[in-house]
Amino acid sequence: MLVNGLDLGTTLSLPEWQASLREMVDAELARALPPADTRPALVHEAMRYACLNGGKRLRAIFALEFCNLLGGEAQAALIPALALEAFHASTLVHDDLPCMDDDDTRRGMPSTHIKFGEANALLAGNGLLTLALQWMAESPVPPPHVQGVLASELGRAGGSEGVIGGQIEDLAAEGTVPTEDQLIYIHTEKTARLISCACRIGAICAGASPDDVDRAGTFGLHLGLAFQILDDILDATQSSEALGKPAGSDEGNDKLTAVACWGLEESQSRAKQHTDKAIEVLESLQADTERMQELANQLLTRTF
Repeated sequence: MLVNGLDLGTTLSLPEWQASLREMVDAELARALPPADTRPALVHEAMRYACLNGGKRLRAIFALEFCNLLGGEAQAALIPALALEAFHASTLVHDDLPCMDDDDTRRGMPSTHIKFGEANALLAGNGLLTLALQWMAESPVPPPHVQGVLASELGRAGGSEGVIGGQIEDLAAEGTVPTEDQLIYIHTEKTARLISCACRIGAICAGASPDDVDRAGTFGLHLGLAFQILDDILDATQSSEALGKPAGSDEGNDKLTAVACWGLEESQSRAKQHTDKAIEVLESLQADTERMQELANQLLTRTF
């Protein structure tokens, strides 16, 4: 896979491949975001702070790799990949606000509202969200897809029946008796929907068939569910230093989590089941999915 002249082929080990992609995505985000001194400078400084403070860059990686493995030029998915990261950063800014989860740290650093104030953080999150939709709308797509489809995909995944809907029900579930139906809805919409969107967008940028776009999305949905279940497990078992954010905050906020609903052992089993289903979907594609399978299995065993 060649992106910006950088060869990210399978000769690299998985950690090297991920590190190279993260470094490239970070550099491209730094280039594409409005400069910190562009008026109004405060909101642009806050946007850059929120978007450039690290992270796994998984959504960008999924978009780039699905474009590559389904026969496209990964470069075609670069701006949409950046848009996914900008949108994801916006959700984290909003998630940390005092009116939401009220978290003071993110990725080992002060949350955006701690650094810039609550009102400026809210506006920075909105700025990243709208910039992400702009980047998607301006990105060309090959046949059989039509212009505007990428913005539509992100709008559906991030809207009231996606990420926002998951956050609404997450807040409403605080302090309630855990129910499996509500937990699965929250995990699906708040986390898995955007990961599924990233995979679909990569496939669209490759000019993949509608069936393969749907397969990519199904992979992302299962992997996203596994990812969120493991996040719940890590919040209950890891230290704040390891996570880069307050450990135990789910329990402290009386959140509805996989651990609260199913316990540790059953949660681990369900995460494995979703990972296995995601890999089954990959195996149905007429493509070399070895690297993506390797990544899926690695995410299941992560510790942060």
